[in-house]
Order: sequence, then C-alpha cells, then structure tokens
Amino acid sequence: MDLNEFKQSLQDVHPPKNISVYLESLWYEGKGNWKKAHDLVDDLPGTDAARVHAYLHRVEGDQGNADYWYRRAGATRPSGTQEQEWELLVIQHLK
Repeated sequence: MDLNEFKQSLQDVHPPKNISVYLESLWYEGKGNWKKAHDLVDDLPGTDAARVHAYLHRVEGDQGNADYWYRRAGATRPSGTQEQEWELLVIQHLK
C-alpha cells in the first residue's frame, strides 16, 4: 500500500486490514474522527505513539500538549502544514 491507496481507503467504512495501530489512528483522524484516533494511541508507550499523539494534539489546537508529546517523541513541532505532517507520518508507517 502506498500513500495514495491509503488516502483512497478513507472513502471506506473501515480501515484497511492488517495495518499498524499508528496507521489506524491516522486513518481515523483522516476520516475526521479525532476521538477514535486519540483513543488508539493515548496509552501506548514508545516514540512512535508519542509522535502520532503529538500530531493529534496539534490538530486539536492544544499546542502546549502537542509540544509535550513532540518532546516525548524526541521531535519538534514541524513547520509545515498539518496535512503535510499527516502524509509524512503515514508514509513513515507504511514502510
């Protein structure tokens, strides 16, 4: 699966099968279901979860909380758009 196929899957009712929890979270956020996306990564350990969590709080508009999660992920808030960040995260987790 590539980025375009993942984007096309947003038209489906359910996320693609056999994807990581990070991609599933990004899929739900791409569908506009922020709460479901957040619930999937909220209690997960590790930098991958923290990075997706940071992005979700950026989307939410809670920049302080987002920056906290970016730090936990060992990253800084990207200067690009949220859409660009979403695409980069999807590509990263499709590999």
